[in-house]
Parts: sequence; C-alpha cells; structure tokens
Amino acid sequence: QEQLVESGGGLVQAGGSLRLSCVASGSTGRINSMGWYRQAPGKQRELVAAITSGGSTYYGDSVKGRFTISRDNARNTVYLQMNSLKPEDTAVYYCNAEISGSDYPMPRLISGQGTQVTVSS
Repeated sequence: QEQLVESGGGLVQAGGSLRLSCVASGSTGRINSMGWYRQAPGKQRELVAAITSGGSTYYGDSVKGRFTISRDNARNTVYLQMNSLKPEDTAVYYCNAEISGSDYPMPRLISGQGTQVTVSS
C-alpha cells in the first residue's frame, strides 16, 4: 500500500522558516510529479508547489520567491523550504504524488495526512 508521510510542520513567527519533508513508500510504480497543497480553515485547497520527476517546478503566485520545492528521487522524498513566512501561510500542508507503472491501469494520485504549519504575527 502506497503512503506518503509528511514531517516538519510546526509553529513559527512571521519572517521565520520551516522545511517540510514527505517520504513516499510502498509503491511498486514510478513516482512522477510530487507536490504540496495547503488548506486553511474556511478556504479552498491551494496548490503551493509541484515538481516533476525531471526537476521542473511550479509555484503558486502567493509563495513565489519565498518557497522552494526540491526532491531526492533516490529517497522518494520531496521537500518544501519555506522562508519569509507570513501569517497567511498558516494551513495544513498536504503532500501529493502521482504514481504510474505496469501495476497501475491509470496513474494514481495519493495524498498524505497533512502537517500543520502555523505562523504567528
């Protein structure tokens, strides 16, 4: 059974930094794109950043220039370095990954349980 396990969330003051990690395990397929979504109370889920298996990246407008996504394919791990954090970055951050391969009739999207990030003003 595939699973994603996030870590690195917590409480930080505005202007501070956090680094989130997400490890994928249990997959018999190839991990394609990986990314981070976030959802704040009362708000829609937002794509924060994504990275392809080849290293191409995407960032949401609200985090460009402050967040950096990276991955270690050998460790099936994706990271999100968050700098210059703002109170509006407060949310639960979810790791997502797309998996494909001979055991998957269609590419499968999996999500982690989420990690809370709270930025105080």
